[in-house]
Amino acid sequence: MSEICYDTARNLAKSIQNRELSAREVMEAHLEQIEMINPSVNAIVSLNAEVALKSADQADQILASGKKTGPFHGLPIAIKDMHNAKGFPMTSGSLALRDNVSKEDDLIVERLKNAGAIVIGKTNVPEFGAGAHTFNEVFGPTRNPYNLNRTAGGSSGGAAVAVTTGMLPFADGSDMGGSCRFPAAFNNVVGMRPSPGRVPAYPKAATYSTLGVQGPIARNVEDAAFMLSVISGYDNRSPISIHESGEIFLDPFKKDISGLRVAWTCDFGGEIPVDPAVRKNLQEQLKVFTDLGCHVEEASPNLAEADEVFHTLRAWEFEMAGRDLFDKFSDVMKSSFIWNFNKGRQLRGVDIGSAERLRNVLYHRMRVFFNKYDIFILPVSQVSPFDVNIEYPAEIDGTKMEHYIDWMRSCCYISALGNPALSVPAGFTSDGLPLGLQIVGPYHADYEVLRVAYAFEQATQYGNTRPALSIDEHVHTD
Repeated sequence: MSEICYDTARNLAKSIQNRELSAREVMEAHLEQIEMINPSVNAIVSLNAEVALKSADQADQILASGKKTGPFHGLPIAIKDMHNAKGFPMTSGSLALRDNVSKEDDLIVERLKNAGAIVIGKTNVPEFGAGAHTFNEVFGPTRNPYNLNRTAGGSSGGAAVAVTTGMLPFADGSDMGGSCRFPAAFNNVVGMRPSPGRVPAYPKAATYSTLGVQGPIARNVEDAAFMLSVISGYDNRSPISIHESGEIFLDPFKKDISGLRVAWTCDFGGEIPVDPAVRKNLQEQLKVFTDLGCHVEEASPNLAEADEVFHTLRAWEFEMAGRDLFDKFSDVMKSSFIWNFNKGRQLRGVDIGSAERLRNVLYHRMRVFFNKYDIFILPVSQVSPFDVNIEYPAEIDGTKMEHYIDWMRSCCYISALGNPALSVPAGFTSDGLPLGLQIVGPYHADYEVLRVAYAFEQATQYGNTRPALSIDEHVHTD
């Protein structure tokens, strides 16, 4: 069973297509893994095993009939609990939506299903995806399988934990301030924030916004690209949708990245505080790029305006998307979401105009930066996975954090830019906690980001270390 659960998504899909494994066998293996592991980590919620097995049998019947099947035919997937999957609950981790059942599929789910993936449940999230730490009043916290006392990250925390523990071959995520990248880093998997419009989103309240995107979470770079090959591609329901087929992500990656000009920073030139363990980890990764033949140089664009851009536009979107629910259910919402929502409600037109003007400045500053460098690397997180019982770190390396987003700036700054970014496993702290390396590319250079991540992944093999979680381990002490 473990061989099936830890095989790559590409291999599993091929095995099903070649009739070497049945969809039923693949489904049973993953359901058994969920039964064994999920009580310890609480990553998958709203599981429907009966529907999963019935759908797997139907998938086998379709294959036996000789009908054409999609690239994900028979693969199980649980959908992030902020995306609609018809017939399944969609709570966004909020008591305000605890009884909500989706009547339609979101576009990303529609594409996954059309490719043959079988929806078996949902993956846990923070309330309304607010904060890179997965806990809520509906389902409780999701725990890090490398240490059950630590956070799994978020907001795609349930997705990343389910993937790293073999409960799913891959998973969908979304990323506004780092919600694919943080949980990927904290769980030793790959999580990508694609270019806005690469994965068209529908429905979406802020139709033209580039701040929030959807993307893949997988155990390796090739499987992340495999998922992107299906969820990417133009759709006229998204006005920013990119006119390029997702099939480009099926092109094989080459390990040779020699000659690339790599810029790196740990803290944007002292702009943000970073834990010493994270600094040490990044320094250790620089030699990997040097050994791969890259020209490595410490350099960073000036992103001082990114704070205002990110906070203003995030608050604006929170208020716009959530105003109806907020007015009715604010008494059961967590305080950090209320703070962020009220910040949006207090915005004036001039505030939004200022943020857009500064975002334009940042875009061109980054464009010029990438005329000199091919790739930009930095830590995903300023800290390692922290205590699961706190909402966010109170301080980093002696600097006090003012609010629940303050510790997330290593990712939020990149979100404000709109460049593609990816978290790839980058080793472990001295006490065994995973960390991720953030790889950022020029605008729309998603394939190039994946290619560099693939070369790093192949050179280091960090992602091969899976969590050693026992069957009945419900509490882990440091």
